[in-house]
Amino acid sequence: MNGPLDGTLVLDLSRVLAGPWASQSLADMGARVIKVERPGRGDDTRSWGPPYLESGDSRESAYFLSANRGKESVAINFKDPRGQAILRELARKADILIENYKVGGLSAYGLDYDSIRKINPAIVYCSISGFGQSGPYADKPGYDFMIQAISGLMSITGTEQPTKVGVAVSDLITGLYASVGILGAYTRARETGQGEFIDVSLLDSQLAALANQASNYLVSGKSPGLAGNAHPNIVPYQVFKTADEAIVVAVGNDRQFAALCRVIDRAELATDPRFLLNSDRVSNRDALVPLVAAELASKPADYWLPRLEAGSIPSGPVNTIAEALNDPHVSARQTVMQMQRDDLGKVPGLRSPVRFRNCEVEHHRAPPRLGDSTWAVLREIGLPDAEIEALATAGVIAGESP
Repeated sequence: MNGPLDGTLVLDLSRVLAGPWASQSLADMGARVIKVERPGRGDDTRSWGPPYLESGDSRESAYFLSANRGKESVAINFKDPRGQAILRELARKADILIENYKVGGLSAYGLDYDSIRKINPAIVYCSISGFGQSGPYADKPGYDFMIQAISGLMSITGTEQPTKVGVAVSDLITGLYASVGILGAYTRARETGQGEFIDVSLLDSQLAALANQASNYLVSGKSPGLAGNAHPNIVPYQVFKTADEAIVVAVGNDRQFAALCRVIDRAELATDPRFLLNSDRVSNRDALVPLVAAELASKPADYWLPRLEAGSIPSGPVNTIAEALNDPHVSARQTVMQMQRDDLGKVPGLRSPVRFRNCEVEHHRAPPRLGDSTWAVLREIGLPDAEIEALATAGVIAGESP
């Protein structure tokens, strides 16, 4: 059985990460995604390297490969009226359109929501921006790093100074929120024929994802600070050093705490009034953590991890990315996969974490070459080869002719 979004057409005008992450999520569920790129250069992330995957004269950045599987690429200059006409025709046929240009930036080309809905009232049109379509910051550009800073995320990340997360988490969260909103609007559009305009911003998304930390402030009036690898609301729930390597111990309830105390041969701590309940342990964090740390530091990780697991205490090693991707469990889940592209050969990637039981989505389409589908898509909308050739000669489109 095909994926749940089989037969759905997505026109993707987005670049870099948040928008492409959303469209890749839709492609993973079987949607057909047509990625619109600039002739000659394409998505900025094609050049964001090293590292690059290279074969002969072809190369593609690892960054681009991470966010664009399952898509077709068309290279169209929509600053040219002829390019605008092509995109309007594609939008007329599309179910979903995603863009992340400057607020109001597409109106000059007749590609904004109000223009597109006149020719396709059922379209679900998602605009992704740094700060949203309204408010005093609406016209500012938004990049993941600055959003991590402005949102307060960096103020609670790190040990000695505010630190950004190791991946562009604000972009990724925004892409996921966008895909959720798109699917909600698309469900209604299929039932009613009424489309929707969706406004998703990096700042709103990252603020929402502050979750309990935002709630901690809203309830207490106190802004959380740097907690390093500890948890603000649960103790002990952090990184501990063993005799050789660091491990994580994540005690989530009182039963698990009692089990931890038995494993480290300090059973009396579980009945100590200072540590009896989680709220007690949070209040007496500075007294408890050194006691646990001293015991764990006495023996190596390989000693503790099996015993912690046997005691049903959530724990694990602090892996490198190489160790994580080569873990036997990850291998058994076939999370790392190989796709094929004519010019590059095998293209490594990660499978979608969303697994369906009753339908199998095949991740067979590697991230595309720039303009790999330009001719095929333009033929689909009825342009004769002579006209396509003329557009290519004029620089309105790019891509190898079949």
